[in-house]
Amino acid sequence: MKCLICKQGETQPGLTTVSLQRDERTLIIKGVPAEICDNCGEYYLSQEIAKRLYRQAEESLQHGAEVEIGRFTTSGVAA
Repeated sequence: MKCLICKQGETQPGLTTVSLQRDERTLIIKGVPAEICDNCGEYYLSQEIAKRLYRQAEESLQHGAEVEIGRFTTSGVAA
């Protein structure tokens, strides 16, 4: 698909790193499947991947760390 941000690139399947923040906490999740623009790098998540990502993020936030780095998992639980 044509990138909605730069309007120049086309998206390709790949893996990206997603950074999420809530209050004073930061969660970085690597290896998230996404459609990634070959021009600007903007990524787009499918609805299913976004649901899994947010489920994983909620579980990670329960650990109480201010900063956490993890890998995306298909079960939604940090590896």
